[in-house]
Amino acid sequence: MEGARACLYIGVLCCLVVLERAVGLEFTRSDFPSDFVFGAATSAYQVEGAVAEDGRSPSIWDTYVHSGKMPDNSTGDVASDGYHKYKEDVKLMADTGLEAYRFSISWSRLIPDGRGEVNPKAVEYYNGLIDELLKHGIQIHVMIYHFDLPQILEDEYQGWLSPKIIEDFTAYADVCFREFGDRVKHWTTMSEPNVLGIGSYDQGLWPPARCSNPFGVINCTIGDSTVEPYIAVHNLILAHASAYNLYHTKYHELQGGMVGINVYSFGVYPFSDSHADKEAAQRIRDFYVGWIVDPVTNGDYPRVMKKIVGPRLPSFSKHQSEMLRGAFDFIGLNHYTSLYITDASNYENSGPCDFIADTFAQTSTNKNIRPDGGYNPIDSELVPDPNGLEHMLEYFKATYDNPPLYVQENGLPMAYNNSLEDKKRIDYLSGFIGSTLTAIRNGANVKGYFVWSFVDVFEFITGYETTLGLYSVDFESEERTRKPRLSAHWYSNFLTNNGTVSPPDLSDESNYHGEQ
Repeated sequence: MEGARACLYIGVLCCLVVLERAVGLEFTRSDFPSDFVFGAATSAYQVEGAVAEDGRSPSIWDTYVHSGKMPDNSTGDVASDGYHKYKEDVKLMADTGLEAYRFSISWSRLIPDGRGEVNPKAVEYYNGLIDELLKHGIQIHVMIYHFDLPQILEDEYQGWLSPKIIEDFTAYADVCFREFGDRVKHWTTMSEPNVLGIGSYDQGLWPPARCSNPFGVINCTIGDSTVEPYIAVHNLILAHASAYNLYHTKYHELQGGMVGINVYSFGVYPFSDSHADKEAAQRIRDFYVGWIVDPVTNGDYPRVMKKIVGPRLPSFSKHQSEMLRGAFDFIGLNHYTSLYITDASNYENSGPCDFIADTFAQTSTNKNIRPDGGYNPIDSELVPDPNGLEHMLEYFKATYDNPPLYVQENGLPMAYNNSLEDKKRIDYLSGFIGSTLTAIRNGANVKGYFVWSFVDVFEFITGYETTLGLYSVDFESEERTRKPRLSAHWYSNFLTNNGTVSPPDLSDESNYHGEQ
């Protein structure tokens, strides 16, 4: 994979490599703070299916997959059939000892026209799911938006490229707060706006598949990779702040919940001790994490972004900056892997992905040489780096005044087959959970950890070719049968029996090639 084309895969498929080794840590559930929660996650389009049932209208993902864009020609039409099997799934969660569940709401199911009339069948479904979770004592975490924009809004005004989306998203969030906020106390407005901006508007790898040559990974017919990612993310950030302020103005006093935003992160290491590589590593943090987090903490984009992107980066008005500053109750991180960074500094008039890719070009394209001299083809390997998560959690502590954090996604992709033996996933998860505990002991304000995913789902890059579920799903059967993997038993023992987790064996890299 070319470095300039690897950017979204880093964010979603976790295919770059790093050879840092985690220090072994033995721990139990009781070593974590009493208010810390362990859970697992899914999202609406990836798990629900039932795409044409009970009044749901198409999202941009429905349009995208039915145009044959997925590598395996798969769709989420049925997915894991979570829409019909939610009671079964919640029972599995309870049997596992899951303390929390993070799911998303389908905008086009709840409000089929994107705005206006609310679909009562959708309210009934989400009420049923929420009540079932409450009945089993499982804490509810809701992602309001997880990439599945109603197609009608994309057709009407190009979705996230128009400031009109801010008003429509706020109205959608208002419906969510009104209908479900009496029971839902943890709201995340949107998933990975940094990855969405890159995947949908720079590389064109996600709907609405906009990009411009030579930056896209597809044959681009519409879009501008040098401008549109910044516009889309600008509107995403303002939509988040609008929904946050709506909640705290209209609902918080009565409902007492929290509203946060999610960002994709990865561990970052300079390729060498040179000053240039260390500066490049910080630029990556600013361009990837700071792009989202600086506005909601400081009211503006990182200075290095403003300098490099120049007039292509939209500006916040004084009023918008004031609205943004402090507009979160927590920040969620989706974190899977780490990168070595070297300075290339070749980013004039490029999109955000190409800036990032150029910066780590030496490690991702030049024969993939790593500091110890080894060779790694980036398309096939994921070497776990739990230390990278610890470093990122502590980076938030040092840089952003130690905000409340949730690790909202962490997991290991493996090739889809019928095997239930996934010890390498257990090693992966135990390493990252251990690094989360180390960060907490070092003062990071981490409140929860969620495995991606609870059951196998339709994956946004690979369809059904790779899976990350604690529970396998037989996608070849109409029943979409669930079976617990070894990792589900391990997680259950950790949560329900206070099982001791020993340091994982990460010495054998052959265990982490994405295959079972």
